Amino acid sequence: MTTDPKAVARKAGFARRKAAFDAQGPGAAGKLSEFLAGYRGVPIAGYMPIRTEIDPLPAMAEASAHGPVGVPVIKAADTPLDFAQWDPDCAMETGAFGAYVPVEKVWIRPEIVIVPLVAFSREGGRMGYGGGFYDRTLELLRANGPVLAVGFAFNAQEDPDLPLEPTDQPLDLIITESDVLSCKA
Repeated sequence: MTTDPKAVARKAGFARRKAAFDAQGPGAAGKLSEFLAGYRGVPIAGYMPIRTEIDPLPAMAEASAHGPVGVPVIKAADTPLDFAQWDPDCAMETGAFGAYVPVEKVWIRPEIVIVPLVAFSREGGRMGYGGGFYDRTLELLRANGPVLAVGFAFNAQEDPDLPLEPTDQPLDLIITESDVLSCKA
């Protein structure tokens, strides 16, 4: 049995997320849609949900009618993500980690990044899968201009005692199925 704090927190986060996923009702992306409505035309990056991640696709589809929406593409381990433009009708193929990516790659630079996660804290802490892709990506994007990092999760994924590291990039906001939380970081 592991005593690594990150491994323990990640395992607990996955369990809470699965329970919330299994119990969810309709309209989980409603608050995300309401938020994105205030940013019509701004380049946005979402994600193709895998496993028990909360599904941002309804909000992404709505946003794509008003401006560019991208999804992450992993090009190699230990590198930042790139974002390929997506719309609900584009041809997709299986990418790294089983997430779908557009067949045709038209690259965008998002100003808002909707970030999937395993667990979050209200201070903007985020625990992902452990690959560091979003941390590297947010660091690079922030070094080249403003970007809003928006965690998207179920309420049940909150963990006030996340074990964080100096390289972990903070979230600016967290949107759940019922709230928009400004981070206190």
